[in-house]
Amino acid sequence: MPPAKRVCRLGKRKRFFFLTPVTGRELGTMLIKGTGSKVAVLAVAVFVAAACSKKENAGTDTTAAASSTVSADTTAMNAGAPAASGTWTDANIVALLDEANMADSAAGSIAATKGTSSEVRDFAKRMMRDHHTLRAQGAALAKKLNVTPAAPSDDPVMPMAQDETNTLNSTAKGKDFDKAYIDAEVNAHKAVLGLATKAAGITQTAELKNLIQKAAPVVQSHLVKAESIQKSLK
Repeated sequence: MPPAKRVCRLGKRKRFFFLTPVTGRELGTMLIKGTGSKVAVLAVAVFVAAACSKKENAGTDTTAAASSTVSADTTAMNAGAPAASGTWTDANIVALLDEANMADSAAGSIAATKGTSSEVRDFAKRMMRDHHTLRAQGAALAKKLNVTPAAPSDDPVMPMAQDETNTLNSTAKGKDFDKAYIDAEVNAHKAVLGLATKAAGITQTAELKNLIQKAAPVVQSHLVKAESIQKSLK
C-alpha cells in the first residue's frame, strides 16, 4: 500500500511528507507494533499539520502587521500639523517673522510716548524704525517668492506679544513702566533669536535663509542694548 502523502507549503516551495509506519526507535519510545505504530503515524501527521498551519498563520500575521503599520503611518502623516514635528513651512516662517517685527514695533510705539527715561524712549523709537524695515523686507521677499504667510499651530510669537502689550498697557507711566518694557524686550529678543536660528535651519529656500541670517545681527544688537539699559535701571 503506497504511503500516505500530505502537502505543506513552506515559503514558495512544496514539500512532501510521506507518513510511513514508524518504529519505536525512530520516535525514541518503546512503540514497536500495532497500536503503537498507528499512534506514531498519527502523531507525525498532527505535527506536520501544525507546522504548516503555524507557517501559514505567521505569513498572515506578518502581512496584517505590515498593513496596520502602513495605515497608522499614513493616518499620522495626514493628521499631523507642522507644529507636531517642529517643522515649519516657508509660509509659517514668513508669518512668524512678520508677527515678531510687528509686535516689537507696536511695543516700541507704546514705550516711545509712555517711557520716562530718555534712553528707554530712544530705544523704543529704534525698535519702531528697525523692525518696520525688517518687516518690509520680509513682505517684499514673500511677494517675490509668492508665499502667503500662514502662522503654524504652535505659534510662539503671538502669545508672547499679547502678554507684553497687556503688561505695557496695564503698567503706569514711570520707572516701573520703563523696567517692565525693557525686561520684556530682553526676553522677546532672546526668543526671536532662537526662533530665527530654528527657522534658518528648517527652510530650504536660500533667499529666505539669507534674509534671516542678515536680520539676526540686527536683532542681536537690540538685545545687547536692551540688556545694557536693563542693568542701568536696577
